[in-house]
Amino acid sequence: MKIFYYPVFISLILLVSCAGQRNKILFHPGSAHEGEQTLNYETWIIIEAQRNDIPEWVNIYLDAENDHQKIENLDKFSGKYVFTGENRGDNINILNQWANSFSVTFDFPRLVAHRVEKKLISSASLYPDDEYGEYFVSLIRRIFDSEFSGAVKEETFWVKRRLISVNDDNEDEEEFRITDIPVGSERYEIFILISTEKESLQKQIREIMANVRSNVSVTRDQAAAINRVQANFFERF
Repeated sequence: MKIFYYPVFISLILLVSCAGQRNKILFHPGSAHEGEQTLNYETWIIIEAQRNDIPEWVNIYLDAENDHQKIENLDKFSGKYVFTGENRGDNINILNQWANSFSVTFDFPRLVAHRVEKKLISSASLYPDDEYGEYFVSLIRRIFDSEFSGAVKEETFWVKRRLISVNDDNEDEEEFRITDIPVGSERYEIFILISTEKESLQKQIREIMANVRSNVSVTRDQAAAINRVQANFFERF
């Protein structure tokens, strides 16, 4: 039976806040929806954008809950992996400063590490620490600290969204809210799209995997689990 395991390791490392509560922003290596829960009668709508013609990849990212494979299916990204860095807050100037200072060399490995972690977790039938032993955390840390050649910062785009209710008769439902984000809340969200050649990234990740594998001790069962996940690691990666 598969046990749900939230990607805590990367999430704890990557949450970065700026000084000042009102202007606090967080770096989200994963989905614009990840870590948030809204009720089925609530939805986020775009009320402002960097320009009127919102890029197709932004719409896909917001609508498909971070399904990067749908972005990768676009003709312009054929043969490439795409990754999306996200920040959000109430000060667009601070967000733009963050986007301008985003470094492919230093920040891109965070996105790769997060994606690798999610793949390992989704492939595990136990808690990843039990399934893969020392290999799990060692691999994520090594990728987090690595540099990856060939990544390109494709585009940056921001939107402003508002959380609205799509059901006028929800007074009773309000008592059972599962989020601390009140209806009517507004925030800016900025997205950075990074692409890299699939063949190149796969080669680099395989080299890291091999190096980590040779430097950790695992049980026989853990070794078998590692072999299984490595055999099809890049299927729906």
